[in-house]
Amino acid sequence: MIRETAGAALAEDTALTLAAQAGEVTALGLLLERHRAGMRAVALSILGPGPDADDVLQEAALTALRRIGDVRDPGAVGAWLRMIVRNGARSLLRATVPARPVDEGLQLPATEAGPEQWLEQSALRDWVWEALEELTPVLRLPLVLRHFTTGVSSYEQIAHACGVPVGTVRSRLSQGRAKLAAALAATADTAHGDTGRRARETRTQARETLAAAESGHFARLLTERWSPEIALLRGNDRVGGGDLLVRAMDGDIEAGVRQRLAHAVAGRTLAVWEMDIVNPSDDPEHCPPTVAWLMTLDEAGRVHRLRLFHPRPLPTMELLPVL
Repeated sequence: MIRETAGAALAEDTALTLAAQAGEVTALGLLLERHRAGMRAVALSILGPGPDADDVLQEAALTALRRIGDVRDPGAVGAWLRMIVRNGARSLLRATVPARPVDEGLQLPATEAGPEQWLEQSALRDWVWEALEELTPVLRLPLVLRHFTTGVSSYEQIAHACGVPVGTVRSRLSQGRAKLAAALAATADTAHGDTGRRARETRTQARETLAAAESGHFARLLTERWSPEIALLRGNDRVGGGDLLVRAMDGDIEAGVRQRLAHAVAGRTLAVWEMDIVNPSDDPEHCPPTVAWLMTLDEAGRVHRLRLFHPRPLPTMELLPVL
């Protein structure tokens, strides 16, 4: 009887995991409910009772929603979910993030498909982004940086990028996850935007922007495609407009600095471009190795607010809004 019960549980986990990987928005919710007790037990064993354990569980649910396609063995999804919680709890204790599953035995084999390709293929991602659009910009940006970028996801990096203390980041992430859970429930049966199309479009826009800069047409591109009210921000303070951005970009191009797109995500009101920076051989420390373009979009989809953030600044560099 015990073997039959275990077999039935394994079969149900497998069926729900495969359904979630195929994009059924309710399947993952059922999986999380089935394994909630085990996930909570892991969180409590590491963090003890309190808001930290609740935060880790909320974050684990969102991570599972993002990464369900990584599960190689659908029958072992319970162990995979508990591992996410364990990693998240330990990361919280170390005050480092992000918490992402790294157990090779539970991941899909490595392929040429990167995060952009999975983003384009997953109906669950469309659902998440639709729900994210229901949040206020103050709560949306930290969640996007935390869960959808590759290099601006630690509490400290998000705090610097948003111009707020680390404690505020934690508070906003906690509030954002709670509101996102409600928004996910409210939008489960509605039409979801095409996240894949937006991802492809924003990558094209990023590459065209870099090409325009290298050919000396950056100012013209901004005039044609970006909002005339573009504001360049450092934290929450406006430090300039399009003219400052053009001078900074043109100066870097003249100095031999080039940027190459590494990763990009976008919703209706927010886009993030993560760039690798290639410095000239005679000045290898002209700029930090990476920069993230954090962009708020207006109703027409044009950039009208931009933060430029260096996740790994040079040791002597002050975080300035330049490229």
